[in-house]
Amino acid sequence: MNDEIRKTIEECSKDHESFEKLKSLFEEQQKRASQYMNWLELLERAIRNDYESIVITELNLEEPGPKIVYANDGFTRMTGYSREEAIGKTPRILQGEKTDQEVLRTLKEKLINGQPFFGHTVNYRKDGTEFVNQWDIHPLTDKDGNVTHWVSYQHDITERKITEKKLYDAEVEFDDLHEEAKSTILDLDVEGNILTGNRSFLDLTGYDLDELQEIKFWELLTGAARESIRKKFESFKPSDFEGRDFEITLVKSDGGKIEMIAKARLLGDNGRKVIRMKLSNRSLEKRIVKMLQKQSAYDRILDNSTDFGYKVSVNNSGELIYSSISNSFCNIIGLHKNDIEGEPVRDRILEEDWPKVKKHLEKVLKGKPNTEEYEMVTRDGASISVIDSAKPHPDEDNPKYAKGSVSLKILAG
Repeated sequence: MNDEIRKTIEECSKDHESFEKLKSLFEEQQKRASQYMNWLELLERAIRNDYESIVITELNLEEPGPKIVYANDGFTRMTGYSREEAIGKTPRILQGEKTDQEVLRTLKEKLINGQPFFGHTVNYRKDGTEFVNQWDIHPLTDKDGNVTHWVSYQHDITERKITEKKLYDAEVEFDDLHEEAKSTILDLDVEGNILTGNRSFLDLTGYDLDELQEIKFWELLTGAARESIRKKFESFKPSDFEGRDFEITLVKSDGGKIEMIAKARLLGDNGRKVIRMKLSNRSLEKRIVKMLQKQSAYDRILDNSTDFGYKVSVNNSGELIYSSISNSFCNIIGLHKNDIEGEPVRDRILEEDWPKVKKHLEKVLKGKPNTEEYEMVTRDGASISVIDSAKPHPDEDNPKYAKGSVSLKILAG
């Protein structure tokens, strides 16, 4: 623990006993924070070769748009914005004159309906230069299935060339062909022979095109899908493939496995049928969800804490008051419980922070858990930075009150 943190804890402590307790709690949270950072570093290394950029945003899609809560190092390399510059902003910092508004409208419509979105448009780096950004956006859900965030996997596809692929549908317009070339594509004949794979597929799997053309598609698969798809090719029927999605596990050249969704469509050229498989990676999405679940354990630590617990209710005059507080809460403020319980919450909040604290508690009282950062005022008029994690907690005697926990901001890292 460095001297600055030790000094801050001493200033917030009533006596030596409370100092030791705060010091112990900080060290425990610091240990947990270090563990989460190690997990995050492992995640960064795991996803580095899958996508150039990963961005996670809040759920809210209304103006000014969902705020960025996470961006990986690839985002910085691709856009020029540092993580610190991006977090708290919306992805609109990348938009400009040539950004296709129709694509953005489609994107928003898909997300409002809880659906994934795949598309691309012109974006702008911090220095103003243009690049073509391809998104693969998916909802992230909590354990109850409620959408909580959006995760966007991104590629800079500006310089990608259309190579090592054969085009069989002469009626497809050029723009559609160009879009296909920027996806992960595999073309098969009706017997399951691999005709060609685009650069994205070759890079993802590590195979050479010559290797692929010597094997059947299902030989790249493992699990139940391998036999199922083999049988479909042996008794080929167009209806088994056109517009169908297949969940597959692809085996890479180095033995690694990737869970994917293969979207099939039929193309035709001079009577020859070709099955085009457009592949999307699902292994990465699962790793992101798993990491967020681990990180949510930190929120539960605050949620279950009693060291700085409090309850807030609404009195007959409509004021928010402290109806109950813990002893440790008193130690932070420097006042006795009798001096705080029944007191308006506003009296303990820095004046300029009161509007957002009021909204925070009103949201909780309406039934939605919420977390807010603000400054609390101590007995001697000093202010302390805190993170307040609160949730609705009704009971029979009082059907409307909020229960929460406050942690010193330094404890939350």
